[in-house]
Amino acid sequence: MRLEQGQVAVVTGAASGIGLGLARAFAAKGMKLVLSDVETGALAGAVAALEATGAEAIGVPTDVRFGDQLEALAAATLERFGRVDLICNNAGVVTLSGRIWEVPLNDWEWVLRVNLHGVINGLHAFVPLLVAQNSGHVVNTASMIGISAGPGHGPYLASKHAVVALSEGLAAELATSAPNVGVTVVCPGAVTTNMGTAERNRPAELRRHGPPPDPAPVEGFRDWAAGMSGEPISPDEAGELVVADIEAGKLHSLPNGSGVAPRAWINRLLADLPDD
Repeated sequence: MRLEQGQVAVVTGAASGIGLGLARAFAAKGMKLVLSDVETGALAGAVAALEATGAEAIGVPTDVRFGDQLEALAAATLERFGRVDLICNNAGVVTLSGRIWEVPLNDWEWVLRVNLHGVINGLHAFVPLLVAQNSGHVVNTASMIGISAGPGHGPYLASKHAVVALSEGLAAELATSAPNVGVTVVCPGAVTTNMGTAERNRPAELRRHGPPPDPAPVEGFRDWAAGMSGEPISPDEAGELVVADIEAGKLHSLPNGSGVAPRAWINRLLADLPDD
């Protein structure tokens, strides 16, 4: 999809990090912006900063866990701009996890509701609009963790693998139902975001109770993850790389990603496949 002046982009999780980097990259293309986030203060600041550069933008506070809030986001987009060309299901969280069988159920609930159901809700609210016009693009943010596997962060691992599979399935369906609607799943490596402090946005009803998890699995995760990326890049750099991949029609965008961990995952699968 060629990104052009006057098109409308919607970005969830847009108040900071990769979401804000994407918004800035879209603004540089002259696109109109609808930003959403659960952090209302940061969202207002992001909108104001973009408007100061000459971009036309609005902010719509949205908790992606809830489908009705994504429907309201779609309605607000159409009310303000009358169209939508690009939906970025980017909102995501991560929590300090222990071993998979020790992860509190509240952690599973929170991470999966945001990272996976948030994408599902976004697709349900926006893809019918793109299909009806047979144009536009869907961007779902996953992670390098979504195309590899290792210890620690079980809820995050499961959610990001699901987003990759969901995106690939969506692309296959749109190829026959609305061939001018594209899909890109973003699998970033290390990017300098505040994802590590996502606990600040955890709903009170899903707070973790009891002692903190054993740090050993998380330390193992850090060792494994070190092979998935180079030195961290900025959200703005990531946003520019994703824009280039959208315009190139790529299904997978891997800003700052390394092939080491995904190849190891694929090789394990290949080793267990029966001979044809």
